[in-house]
Amino acid sequence: MLIDVIIPAFNEEQSIAQVLREIPAGLVREVIVVDNNSSDRTGEVARAAGATVLRETRPGYGHACLAGMAHAFARPLPEQADIIVFLDGDHSDYPEEMPLLVAPILRGEADMVIGSRALGEREAGSMMPQQIFGNWLATTLLRRLYGAHFTDLGPFRAIRREALQRIGMADTTYGWTVEMQLKAAKLRLRNTEVPVRYRRRIGTSKVSGTVRGTLGAGYKILWTIFRYL
Repeated sequence: MLIDVIIPAFNEEQSIAQVLREIPAGLVREVIVVDNNSSDRTGEVARAAGATVLRETRPGYGHACLAGMAHAFARPLPEQADIIVFLDGDHSDYPEEMPLLVAPILRGEADMVIGSRALGEREAGSMMPQQIFGNWLATTLLRRLYGAHFTDLGPFRAIRREALQRIGMADTTYGWTVEMQLKAAKLRLRNTEVPVRYRRRIGTSKVSGTVRGTLGAGYKILWTIFRYL
């Protein structure tokens, strides 16, 4: 099965090459780094490391992911990837765990797999208290409102291409991850989680590292959860 990887990246010059180096050799056909209007050399460094680099000038995590998807789906249908993996570019995820992430799909057991930081090992300081609480609150609401049994809104995830197209992703900012999970639940896709490790990112978080980012992300996640009821 063909696997493509989409990495949204905003000012990740210091980390992106290391992330790309740690993707298991031979597993992935194409790595698409979406430079989300960075002011540093993120795109240049990623291209030098062998990635396909797109430039998305509209700010927002979702905008970057949608741009990567548009590129992947622009291929003729027989050439489109069977599995799409989403991965952050800040080196907080462990790309070498990708085989574990895609395994349930390859075995025909799942349509979408979330890499759960709650079930795995977290380096001290890798997640702020507000992130841990926010994940607990969001996943609790997903369970009670949608019957979706998740422990995390982790960014490291894999999904069958047909399932991703059925979901019809639309969010352009912080609601991206929770939108995918709640829509997958509403469509009764086969969803599962695998434990993944998580470490302190390289650089400063654009979301949890600021009060504005934390409040903005929290509001958007909750708004998205209640929007689709």
